[in-house]
Amino acid sequence: MPRKETITRDYLIETAFTLAKQEGVENVTARKLAAKAGCSTQPIFRLYDNMEDLLKEVFYRSCEFFSYYVEKMSKSHEEPFVDLGLVYIKFATDEPHLFKMLFLSDKRFDRSMYEILNGDKAVVAEQMNKAKAAGCANSGDLFTKMWIFIHGAACMSITGDYDLGEEDTVKLLIDTYKAYK
Repeated sequence: MPRKETITRDYLIETAFTLAKQEGVENVTARKLAAKAGCSTQPIFRLYDNMEDLLKEVFYRSCEFFSYYVEKMSKSHEEPFVDLGLVYIKFATDEPHLFKMLFLSDKRFDRSMYEILNGDKAVVAEQMNKAKAAGCANSGDLFTKMWIFIHGAACMSITGDYDLGEEDTVKLLIDTYKAYK
């Protein structure tokens, strides 16, 4: 009777995802993953042709995590992009390693920043429709301008250069929305 596999693809992906969250995707190496998973590197390369294939799955798992994070966001502000901006900045603050992998890396496995952000729930499209309903003539242009501000604030939060609280951030987001509307 063959020995039962104890190290599965799902287990390796979850372990690699946890490692990426804690130390950054650049530190997800075969040796570090094996140590964290409590195995040798052999099961990794039995299940994956190479580390690139595994890292691709970690990337997609991170996209799912981000979508779930956004899905949980509060929807308490009338102005479009305010709640989405808050959750994006908070994600950068709470999960800096995942944020860097998803939004600051050029290795996105053929997915654009917009596709990652929009997710399967079409959250950006929803916000753009909300802006149109509020009288915005060009919601795409509004999104671009808002997103430059939001992404900049999120990046600043990672480096420690953004120290505004939620109340001040909401005010800035609302002011920015009104200025560009």
